[in-house]
Amino acid sequence: GSLPEPVPSSLNEVMEHVISYMDRRTSAKVKMIRRFPDHEVVVNLNASLFEWVIENLSKNAVDAMEGAGTITLTIDDSQDNRVIVEVSDTGKGIKRKNLRNVFRPGFTTKKRGWGLGLSLAKRIVEEYHHGRIFVKCSEIGKGTTFRIELRR
Repeated sequence: GSLPEPVPSSLNEVMEHVISYMDRRTSAKVKMIRRFPDHEVVVNLNASLFEWVIENLSKNAVDAMEGAGTITLTIDDSQDNRVIVEVSDTGKGIKRKNLRNVFRPGFTTKKRGWGLGLSLAKRIVEEYHHGRIFVKCSEIGKGTTFRIELRR
């Protein structure tokens, strides 16, 4: 089916919805930290699709941390032509050999799951929102940061 056009939306609100959702569904051992500007950051989005992307990254982070740790959500709008969103965790990290496969449909390191979450997230960010999503960094035993870059 066809999707509605992205519309100007508050990225702050979208991220707050995900935090609220995750807070209700995770234990108190998972701490969510916000690093948002003091002002509203507005970008063209389909808010529910983009929320799903951040939620998926956050759920993967909870799994990688085995239910205890810190997830940091960052919005950076200091650059003229793009807005950066980062989801960082204190989980187990991604092995170097797996980094290039994490967005491939069917790839998973979990015992359960279809390996479709990150491939769908990539499609939503890149094909629908005309942005980029990639693993900014990952260190075994320390955690992973996913970065999304959106055009203003």
